[in-house]
Amino acid sequence: MSDIKSTQPAVLILEDGNVFHGKAFGKTATTTGEICFNTGMTGYQEVFTDPSYYGQVVIMNNVHIGNYGINEADVESDSIKVKGIIGRNLEEQYSRFAADDSLQQYFEKQNIVAIEGVDSRALVIHIRNAGAMNCIISSENISLEDLKRTLSEVPSMDGLELASKVSTKESYTVGDENSSPRIAVLDFGIKKNILNCFVERGAYAKVFNAKTTFEELEKFNPDGYFISNGPGDPEPMDYAVQTVKKILEANKPLFGICLGQQLLALACGIPTFKMHHGHRGLNHPVKNIISGKCEITTQNHGFGVNAEAVRKAVNIEITHINLNDDSIEGLRLKDRPAFSVQYHPESTPGPHDSRYLFDDFFEMIKNNSKS
Repeated sequence: MSDIKSTQPAVLILEDGNVFHGKAFGKTATTTGEICFNTGMTGYQEVFTDPSYYGQVVIMNNVHIGNYGINEADVESDSIKVKGIIGRNLEEQYSRFAADDSLQQYFEKQNIVAIEGVDSRALVIHIRNAGAMNCIISSENISLEDLKRTLSEVPSMDGLELASKVSTKESYTVGDENSSPRIAVLDFGIKKNILNCFVERGAYAKVFNAKTTFEELEKFNPDGYFISNGPGDPEPMDYAVQTVKKILEANKPLFGICLGQQLLALACGIPTFKMHHGHRGLNHPVKNIISGKCEITTQNHGFGVNAEAVRKAVNIEITHINLNDDSIEGLRLKDRPAFSVQYHPESTPGPHDSRYLFDDFFEMIKNNSKS
């Protein structure tokens, strides 16, 4: 493994015209997407492979990324899903006995364009103030004018349906087929460790393509339904909203995470909105209003549910709020066995404060079977 850092220049251009210069890392090429940032100090591989990041270029806020290498087991999907990476120090050398590869080799194998040597702190402060926007990274010899023209053609994340692009093409099962409960999973970009949390609790789950109809899901004879996380804007996802409505009409137990919460809200007539810069990291404080306890949570979302509309709804109860900005972090229907959270209780990486939610879902299924 070489210990000589690349001297190939690279450039990052933001939609608002700001230009940042750095050094090339990963594949020598050009990439575009919506810029966002993650404040986590560990778990970079899980971030890179999280399908919810599809279509985005991620600023890794920790000063060193890649220093513990790459392990084949530390993934949330079958490939890197981010469109590009920005960092202060992206490391080729690593120190970890369990590592299989270096970050540079990993990026090269998966055709990921990255830029390092950027003042990531200044860049994150700018995004916090200016908001999310599109960007372009290039390590090729292309003029700034050409790159700006390419950037101007990149579609906005607002109104972009991406979940169907990362969903499984073929349905598959996890767990023991003789186990109970049986859970039908609608895959809009599910993380592997969410499924692990189900299997660890003894469930048998079948994962379906995003556009599977309720009638097809019912053939699995599930005891409960799970609506997964995923990328993009939930508002154009009429196909998913209609499926969630049918699950609710059938009075079936339902649990949604992240995008799943937004789809549950839309199915109940609650609008969603694009956040200024979103929540992404491992240390977001959330209060459980029902128990009064606070949780440190893992988050990754750029859209949220309209708080005013939720508070006006007679059949919806707010269960969790974000202690940084008072945004809605959890919902529960009063007239249906359905609930959701905006954050990630599987928390890989992150603290396990919120894994009780999987137990709550199993308890809901159990109680529903008795009624």
